Amino acid sequence: MTGARMETLARLRGRIARLEAADGAHDLRRVALGHDEADAVLQGGLATGALHEVFAERGRQGVAATGFLCGLAARVAARRPLIWIRLDFAEREAGALSMSGLAELGLDPRRLVIVRAPDLDHALRTAADALACDALGSVMLEVWGETPKLDLVASRKLTLMAQESGVTALLLRIAAAPEPSTAETRWVVRSAPSLSAAPWMAWGAPRLDAELIRNRHGQTGRWIMEWTPDACRFSEPATDPQPVAAAPAHRSDQKTADLHRRSA
Repeated sequence: MTGARMETLARLRGRIARLEAADGAHDLRRVALGHDEADAVLQGGLATGALHEVFAERGRQGVAATGFLCGLAARVAARRPLIWIRLDFAEREAGALSMSGLAELGLDPRRLVIVRAPDLDHALRTAADALACDALGSVMLEVWGETPKLDLVASRKLTLMAQESGVTALLLRIAAAPEPSTAETRWVVRSAPSLSAAPWMAWGAPRLDAELIRNRHGQTGRWIMEWTPDACRFSEPATDPQPVAAAPAHRSDQKTADLHRRSA
């Protein structure tokens, strides 16, 4: 091993040691998701400048997890540019990302740069390089299937880069089982029934079944989250989506008159 590689390895080991030593003391800025119970468990919201993992099964669950990832990115990016790194395999498996769909979720496609990587090695290097740019709002890495390359060492590197730049790393795992990592949080996301806001509407706001299975500095939990595209925030679903009409001001007088007529 050359001297330059030894020096690089020593620096990386030093960073990892500092990260592990400051595990409970690292001051993380947090952005509220909008869902009161989830924000309380997260001690104020999602930590920025950290790595977060989102897991889901294939099919519609993968679509739900992708929507959840978009929501997280919209919350933490604060109108800054976003990088979305996808493997060529993902394009063939699930198709290209829909710009109109992203816009409907409240994510401005004009701020999004999509990078297509030929393999996971290129994707990980691209993610690390992107996380070094503190002008970005978030770096999203989408990976399909099981892979031994996305191990504890790889996640530590992404975590270190995110901490140094303050850029939030969002890792989307489709059809993969959770493994040990340095992620600040880990979510398993599923689709949830969406209720229409009015009888004349075909569907209502997107709803997700979001389960927090790892929280590095707190408790876990599971919630139904409703995404509001206009406000770009999550919220607790309304118990009754139908609007409640106000009672007419003359209603009590009218009922009294009806009673008088009956008694007469």
